[in-house]
Amino acid sequence: MNWWLKARAVPALSASVVATNAVGLLMGNAELPVPVLTGQTGHFLVGHLITLLPAVMLLHGMGRGDLRAESVACRPVRKWDAALGAAVAATGAGMAALCYVLGADSIALVLGRNIAGYVGLALLLFPFLGHRIAAVTVAIVPLVCAAAGWRSGGRPEPWAWILYPANSPVAPLITAAIVLVGILTCLTRHDPLRPAP
Repeated sequence: MNWWLKARAVPALSASVVATNAVGLLMGNAELPVPVLTGQTGHFLVGHLITLLPAVMLLHGMGRGDLRAESVACRPVRKWDAALGAAVAATGAGMAALCYVLGADSIALVLGRNIAGYVGLALLLFPFLGHRIAAVTVAIVPLVCAAAGWRSGGRPEPWAWILYPANSPVAPLITAAIVLVGILTCLTRHDPLRPAP
């Protein structure tokens, strides 16, 4: 277990979750200027972008191991990876919810939701793309949402879940679905370096 914790860089991953929430709360509702390709402009917050860090750190840790050796290991590495991803998503969302309950601005809910959603995407994409391409793909998501995810009136498109306001009842459901599909994919994945038998 110690080798797995070291390979997955769990202390750095934990620090990234705490740092992301702290910086996001300090930045508050600060907006980033992003060009819009379709529709109208909306509010693209720093919290929509910095919440990528835990997902990228998770992918970095998952890519540090020898995937060929891990695929035949007698230890349940896939289950551990899925559990780690679920723990990161739950911790990120839980910390943000706690901060909100203790009086933080509603940006805390956006931070927690987006951390969990990006982690779910990381778990979903890693088996198919590997850690490097999955990290790039996850990093492109907020940019695509910012550039093309707005409807008239500054409302987000239905597929642009990261842009939903903090009080949206739909965004947490979409995020939970992404996390669950990501965990299931991680549990049933094949080695991305070789085709399935």
